Amino acid sequence: MLKKLIAATLYTALSLGAIPASATDLSAAAALREGSLQKLGFHDAAKHVSPLPFTAADGVEETLADYRGKLVLLNFWATWCAPCRKEMPALDQLAAAYGDQGLVVLPVATGHNPLPAIRSFYEKAGIQSLPLRMDGKGAMARDMGVLGLPVSILISPEGKEIARMTGDAEWFSPSAQSIVAELLTSYALSATTPPSQNDSAENH
Repeated sequence: MLKKLIAATLYTALSLGAIPASATDLSAAAALREGSLQKLGFHDAAKHVSPLPFTAADGVEETLADYRGKLVLLNFWATWCAPCRKEMPALDQLAAAYGDQGLVVLPVATGHNPLPAIRSFYEKAGIQSLPLRMDGKGAMARDMGVLGLPVSILISPEGKEIARMTGDAEWFSPSAQSIVAELLTSYALSATTPPSQNDSAENH
């Protein structure tokens, strides 16, 4: 009986003190927030993300699970949203600079956003490195608790939400780049990119 009690106590202690292999200390990244990035809130505990699908320009459905293994910056936006349009070029620059290092910048147009309007905006804004994705009925955005636009959500390679911000930001500022670089280093991501991310050109 005593042996079982000791074993149970030891197991509990080890369990409470254990840090999952996938856990990453985000405090270093959080300390790099400056300017508009100060609005980016890092969570104390990672949160589940929506399993609901969104679609590519060709109508093929995807889910966030398709992007496991990458650091994802999910951005909910709309063509009629002025702050959304304002930050999109910076998101495009961020994708171009860090896309081959393990970052996926994933803009998802939520609600009523006709495909021709999205393509027209991409062309006029000179968007070259961002995929075109849509959440036509807004179901995924609602499931993610999005109440306004734009909303940017950082998702870990394990597929969990680690930080969120409502409102536009300077996503190619020194602060934003430092945060991304720190997270990529912390997660030690590979330089490979999922095949689904090589289609930005065909979506314009």
